[in-house]
Amino acid sequence: MEGVGGDLQRLRQLNSLAGLHALRGSPPLTLAELARRTGLSRASTNEVMADLMDRGWVAEVPPAPGAMGRPARRYRFRSDAGYVLGLDIGVDKVRAAITDLNGEVIAGGRTAVGAETPRQERLDAVDRAIAACLAMSNVPVADIWAITVGTVGVVDLEGRVTTVYAIADWAGVDLAGHLGRTFGQPVLVANDSKLAALAEQRLGVAREVRDLVYLHAGRRPGAAMIVDGKLHRGFSGASGEVGLLDAVRWIHMAEHLERCPGFAGHPPDQIAGLVFEAARVGDPAALDAVGRYVADLAIGAAALILTLDPELVVLGGGFSRSGDVLLQPLRRALEPLCLRMPEIRLSSLGEDSVVLGAACLAIDHVNRLLLSADDPLLALAAPGAVT
Repeated sequence: MEGVGGDLQRLRQLNSLAGLHALRGSPPLTLAELARRTGLSRASTNEVMADLMDRGWVAEVPPAPGAMGRPARRYRFRSDAGYVLGLDIGVDKVRAAITDLNGEVIAGGRTAVGAETPRQERLDAVDRAIAACLAMSNVPVADIWAITVGTVGVVDLEGRVTTVYAIADWAGVDLAGHLGRTFGQPVLVANDSKLAALAEQRLGVAREVRDLVYLHAGRRPGAAMIVDGKLHRGFSGASGEVGLLDAVRWIHMAEHLERCPGFAGHPPDQIAGLVFEAARVGDPAALDAVGRYVADLAIGAAALILTLDPELVVLGGGFSRSGDVLLQPLRRALEPLCLRMPEIRLSSLGEDSVVLGAACLAIDHVNRLLLSADDPLLALAAPGAVT
């Protein structure tokens, strides 16, 4: 009899998961609609909804005002049952965002840093950005169910930053350990360009595209790939790192802009924007500098395009704000290098892409727990849930 009881308990768990997944990403559903989607009887569906409401995962939707007769009860997934935290640790800033389980941003925080900021001070800036988010959102630390960090540099599958040129003491930093002490749970760490690609595919200009190449155009370029609708990290986490090849010339290509005649004396991080402005009005030296930058960008981009044969290329990063200057030269540079020229679109998420991609990956982690835990509804119990 003990085995029978265990089987019945597992069956109830599976029924609850079926009901929960039917409501995720859906408008409110009636019991009849839920029964059709889950394949359960109406009586079993009613029991499932009662259980999920007790646990805090589901809420009943009030009938519309003025409805005639006795309206059918409708249920919705409680996207506010828990929250995720996304982080973007860059060279000159740290950004944080808290979203609900549907990816809706609840609060954000930002702290300025610099290329010379020491490791511990940068980690302190991370803590300040998180604290600002938590204070603004009024979300308790215990209600943060998953955390993902996007960082500059090559990140292996264990979450270690293995290679980074832009920040002197960042390689080997233990981001998962630092944040795990605050949140008491595993922390996912990924390269920033990869998370930006994921955000564009889920929320941005590449929504629903199955195969795409993401190019981070900036002083510190990068690239990433989405393959068959999924973020492709590779065997060790280093997919897309064509910029590490000297022959590709990505590491030094921003120098074409920074050495453009007529702009000496300006801060290096401002020169590119000034060159793009000058190119926009037809300045010959600026147009030549942009052409040289794009020619180098096209070499690495073509290698990725020929490897993946993507439907779409997304141009992101700080320089994508000057996409009106970059897109046409990039297309012209790529056409003779590619067997088939994919469409190129500008990022629609801009500087939000990394932190939103981090939130997307954190939500994916929550979803995996729902699908795989022995009792995921207990493992991720909602605030005040009956367990």
